[in-house]
Parts: sequence; structure tokens; C-alpha cells
Amino acid sequence: MTIQSHRVAMQLLILVSFIWGAEFVLIDMAIETIPVNTFNALRFALAGCALLPLYWFTRHSLPSPQPRTYALRSLLSKGAVLGLLLCVGFYMQTAGMKYTSVSNAGFITGLNVPLVPIMSFLLFRTYVRFSVWLGVGLAMTGLYLLTVGDKLMFNFGDGLVLICALCFAIHIVLTGRFVTTLPVIPLTIVQLFAVSIYSACAAYISPTPVFHYEGHPPLTFGELVTTPLVFSAIVIAGVFGTAYAYWAQSACQQLLPDYKVALVFTLEPLFACLTAWLVLNEQLGLAGMVGAAAIILGMIIAELGESKTPNKETIRPFHEG
Repeated sequence: MTIQSHRVAMQLLILVSFIWGAEFVLIDMAIETIPVNTFNALRFALAGCALLPLYWFTRHSLPSPQPRTYALRSLLSKGAVLGLLLCVGFYMQTAGMKYTSVSNAGFITGLNVPLVPIMSFLLFRTYVRFSVWLGVGLAMTGLYLLTVGDKLMFNFGDGLVLICALCFAIHIVLTGRFVTTLPVIPLTIVQLFAVSIYSACAAYISPTPVFHYEGHPPLTFGELVTTPLVFSAIVIAGVFGTAYAYWAQSACQQLLPDYKVALVFTLEPLFACLTAWLVLNEQLGLAGMVGAAAIILGMIIAELGESKTPNKETIRPFHEG
């Protein structure tokens, strides 16, 4: 299943941002009952399983440049690296939220947007146009107004979330490189199962209980996963927020530059605010509306600037391979 249209790729990523923004409240409620590592182990295992039928039906027409000759060792090793970045990123984000506010966590996670072109340059000597930096700057300003306003105070939790942002940025950059030589669906499946394995190991190594929090009534595995809230969160986050989301990211990065993917993902907190407004009647406020407008304007400026680029090589690395 190959994405051929630039417009379709953008629409798929916008849908990913919507899903991530809309599921935030559900996941936040679920991890009050189920430990984070256990939740991630189940969520990503389900996500990997959800993509297996897609792989089965498309295995004879894999969309990679060399579908029949890719090395299994390369697929497993690179998928394991991407999975490790996701695992550390999700864990650091959740751990950081114990010590900082949700607003701070949202804004600092969003710092992966400017980190993407920076890491692209540091790792692969990738250059981008000035309009891209202008768009990134506007998007980050909008993200700040939307999530933090004047309440940003850096603390220990913010440092943990900053590690999360760095992991997510490197994940986007490396995904953009890996999908040029490896088939998207198998690569996505490998990294999802890798996150599940890493999270399960972390859950069992941790001195805290696997299926419940200390001080809470002990639960069996069956009792935990059949709890309506936990079950709903695992299914929705696993199938839509993970399986679809990371397949879409990998597939779209065959067509779109890394920075553009990161810019689209700044829409996540905007959709989260809109969902809260519709469901919980939370008001966005003037600063939030200005921030939302700045995010959209930043994406438009970066899009128009990149469309003037003669060819993709001006935003891709100088040295391939």
C-alpha cells in the first residue's frame, strides 16, 4: 500500500494528529488504573498484531525500492532502534508528567518540531530553506500560546519530557532514512513489537507490581484488561493511535520531508483542545486561538516555501547512503 499523492499524505498525517489529540484524555484516565509500562506493552502488541493482516495481503507488492532484496537483519536491527526510541520517548513523557504540568509536557514534547531539522543537519547534513525555519518558529510560538501561555517553569519533570522530545525527533529523522531502503509495513510491525517487548521487560524488572499500582487492590491480568476503561484505551490507542499512526508516518515519509511531518504533528494539541471544548466544554481562550492560528500559518508558510524548491534534493542529505 503506497502513498502516491502529496495531498493524501498530508491528510493522513492530519488524521494521525487528530487521533493522538482526541485519545489523550482516554489514555490519561486509563493509566490511573494500569501501570504505564504494562499499558504500553499491551497497546503496542495489539498494534503490531493489527498490522499483520495488512502485511499478509500486501506481501507480494511491498512498496520499498527493492522489495525482494532487503536484508532481514537490517529490518530487525533498524526496527529495534526505532522501537527503542519510541519506548524511551513514551516512558519519559509519562514519567515527566508526574513532576510537571500537562501544559508544560505538551509544549516541551512539541519541541521535537524544531529538533527535527536540527537533528537532520547534525546526523545527515540535511539543509532546509529559510521559509521552513520561519514556519517552524511560528508553529512553536503557536504551540506555546496554545498549551502554556505564561506558565512555563522548568523543573525535573520538564527535563524528562525534553528527553522524550529528543527521542521523537530522532525517530522521525531515522524513519525518513530507513523507509527509503526498507518496506514500510514490515518495518512498522517490527518497531511496534519491539516497543511491546521493551515495555514488558521494563514492567517485570520494575520493583512495582505489573498489573496494579502499590496501594491499590491487586488485579489479575484478565480483570485488568476487561475493565471497560482500560480495554477501550488499549483498543483505541493500539489500533488507531499506534498501528495506523506509525504505519501512516512511515508510509508518508517516503514522500514527505521529515520537517513537514513534524510540523503536521503540531496539530495534535490543537485537536486535543478542540476535543476538550466539544466534549468537556473547556474554553480555548484568546491566547489559545492565536496559538492555533499561528500553528496553521506556520504550516502554510513552510508548505508554500517548500513548494518553490526545484527538487527534493535541496531538502534531503548531501550524502546518501
